[in-house]
Amino acid sequence: MPAVSEAPARSRRHQETRAGRGPVGALVQRAIRDGRVLTVVFTYLFLVYSFVQPVGYRRVYTTTASREEFARGFGSNPGLRLLYGEPHDVATVDGYTAWRVGGVLAIAAAAFGLLAAVRALRGEEEAGRAELTLAGIVSRRMAYLSAMAAIGAATVILWAAEFAGFAFGGLPIAGSAYLALATVLVIPVFAGAGAVASQLASTRRIALEIGSGAVALFFLLRVIADTVAGAGWLRWLTPLGWAEEMRPFAGPQPVVLLLPVAASALLLLVAARLGATRDIGSGLLPERAGGTSLRLLSSPTAQALRSQRDSLIAWAGSFAVFAFILGVVSSSVSSSGIPAGVDKQIAKLGAGSITSASGYLALIFFVYVLGISLFVCAQMGSARREEASQQLETLLALPVGRTGWLTGRLLLAAGGAVAIALLTGLLTWAGVVAGGTSVSLGQMLEAGANCLPVALLFLGIAALAYAAAPRASAAISYGLLVLSFLWQAVGALLGAPSWLAGLTPFGHVALVPAEPFRAVDAVVMIGIGVAAAAVGLAVFRRRDLIA
Repeated sequence: MPAVSEAPARSRRHQETRAGRGPVGALVQRAIRDGRVLTVVFTYLFLVYSFVQPVGYRRVYTTTASREEFARGFGSNPGLRLLYGEPHDVATVDGYTAWRVGGVLAIAAAAFGLLAAVRALRGEEEAGRAELTLAGIVSRRMAYLSAMAAIGAATVILWAAEFAGFAFGGLPIAGSAYLALATVLVIPVFAGAGAVASQLASTRRIALEIGSGAVALFFLLRVIADTVAGAGWLRWLTPLGWAEEMRPFAGPQPVVLLLPVAASALLLLVAARLGATRDIGSGLLPERAGGTSLRLLSSPTAQALRSQRDSLIAWAGSFAVFAFILGVVSSSVSSSGIPAGVDKQIAKLGAGSITSASGYLALIFFVYVLGISLFVCAQMGSARREEASQQLETLLALPVGRTGWLTGRLLLAAGGAVAIALLTGLLTWAGVVAGGTSVSLGQMLEAGANCLPVALLFLGIAALAYAAAPRASAAISYGLLVLSFLWQAVGALLGAPSWLAGLTPFGHVALVPAEPFRAVDAVVMIGIGVAAAAVGLAVFRRRDLIA
């Protein structure tokens, strides 16, 4: 009898293995499915950005003379080196694309690797799903390798998206493949860093903070290497610098590919070893003792502020540092002999003229609008995680109302956005003054406040998405935000009608300080955000909590 009953089971297992639905295949498929939102958003970013750069360059610089003029005006500009890295052969479409895309998408790749690894490892443990997985026949090693395999599959997808963007943009096939590879190889390095952080930290938030600190450090090393004379050797100490040293379309050095491969293998091996020495749900670093302090526990909103305090400080600190640095270099950027074609193209994209300090600052604050909007979406994401981890169930068992709880989280997000916006304006003003340019503090604070209407609009949208479709709320809020921002760039570049480009909120952002503040547009956007948040509160009050 046992042989009769076991035979069908063995047959089923054999068929499942052949079909790729064995334990490992099932784990990889589930990990890919769980991370699909993050992958789709970054795939869209990689595809569009890699397509826009060569197409835009050809449309603006139609002659060899105009391209050489661009190279002379921008090749040694410290502000652009800070953002994009060291330029090589930017008088050609290939060299310009490698410079612009390599610098930006390498940073995006670092963010993707970190987010994907922390979500797949520490996020699974924090949600309690890792314990359920390991309760079966799955070993820790199998679960870990499956998560990393899913990130590897996502990396291949992003490479294909970037390669397709270059190919559609008219770049050579071989060079496009190499440039895309140089960019996406940053992903496994920072996935390894995120995997190590997930073993050290006891929570997803702390793991992200550790990993974000590593990203910031490596970015700072790359900035110093690209902007300080004699410091180029620092480029070899950061994965972001390795992407530059591969030199796509400008004397390629494929041997440098060995560095990210070796670093990725080392970090992933260290993470696996560390993971085998600890209990599930715990971290190797000692947790910070909370003591018996009751500070910031007077209300659910105060408790949320207490739990999000470190994250808020990290967001505000990042904005402050970048605001000061970009403020310092504003005078050098605006006085660097910018060709007329560049000024015309930037005007098409809705960022105003950068032939003056005020125009350059308007371009910077236009990007800050996106950053602060990402912040408020992240705050609503933390509210969703509190519900998904079943902490909210415990909280609502107390005399705490749903409406009051969600209203408090909205006020916390809005208050954080206001603080970051004003701090950004203040530090930009300090940087501009330190760089030797005269600008009014009032203008910079106004430019900071100008970031808030769009941010509050997306805060309301994120709240409504969280209330109506909690599991898909991150995809909806981040997806709409990224799509709106990129449409402003792509639509303008492709010559879309003004009414069509105006469908995105970013088309209604005043270019402060180059333009006066658009009060009517701001009131409309804030009103829509408030209305969306009100509807979200009503929907949330009537739905079940979803873990």
